[in-house]
Amino acid sequence: MDKIDHHRRKWLTLGGAALSLALVPNVLLAAPKTATTKSQSQSRTRTLLIKNINTNETIKSTYFNGKSYNKTELARLNHIFRDRRTDQVITIDPKLYDKLYYLQKQFGLNKPIELICGYRSVNTNNGMRTQKRGVAKHSYHTLGKAADIRIVGVPLKNLRDAALQLKSGGVGYYPGSNFVHVDTGPVRTW
Repeated sequence: MDKIDHHRRKWLTLGGAALSLALVPNVLLAAPKTATTKSQSQSRTRTLLIKNINTNETIKSTYFNGKSYNKTELARLNHIFRDRRTDQVITIDPKLYDKLYYLQKQFGLNKPIELICGYRSVNTNNGMRTQKRGVAKHSYHTLGKAADIRIVGVPLKNLRDAALQLKSGGVGYYPGSNFVHVDTGPVRTW
């Protein structure tokens, strides 16, 4: 008899739940529809506005279409990030472009990032080490994973703070030279 009562309670509970759902208006059960606007679909793309202050070149590049990286646009960006002393171009880490995109987006997409230094060949890096203090022997610049930047109209301290908030890669603060270093290496700061 206990088994029958147990099963009866179970069926009564399930029946009550089904009846409750049947009485709830369909409007409450329907999933809300969201319209995909043009601005929402564009927000998935990533566009960078970069000005290389050493070559005076400016580029606006939509390098990510929302699903994948655009190889042609990455090549254009790689060119502007080239070693200005040797004209050598290498493949820059796309994560560096993403990092710059998020920084630029935070301060307004219409403000160009001024690129002070992108890629440096090992020879260029070694030459700089003999002339300046603070140039790392194994710099992420030589790997295509670092950029020294500033953004027009953005206080350098604010740019540094925004880069730190990303909690990714290295962030160096050089107020005397008027730039912030960002890279895709381990998280660290100086």
